[in-house]
Amino acid sequence: MELNILSKTDNELEVELKGETHTLLNLLRDSLIRDKRVEVAFYDMKYVSISDPILYIRTDGTNPIEVLKDAALKIIAQCDEFTEVFSKAANA
Repeated sequence: MELNILSKTDNELEVELKGETHTLLNLLRDSLIRDKRVEVAFYDMKYVSISDPILYIRTDGTNPIEVLKDAALKIIAQCDEFTEVFSKAANA
């Protein structure tokens, strides 16, 4: 994955995620919009098959980079939890 920060202010962030699809972007967006510090979170893919998605975040003043890191860590925790539960069920 290649990630480019296109713009950043105290409360806004635009990030291009090269080579990614709706799968990751939907997870990130969902995690972000559940965060009370986030006012707006969405992504855009101009041309699905040839353009890279751009993720936009606006926060309540919280550093948007920290908010994005937190969202990624929440997704990792959910995947770890799923792996644990699935492993138990598969071995039962």
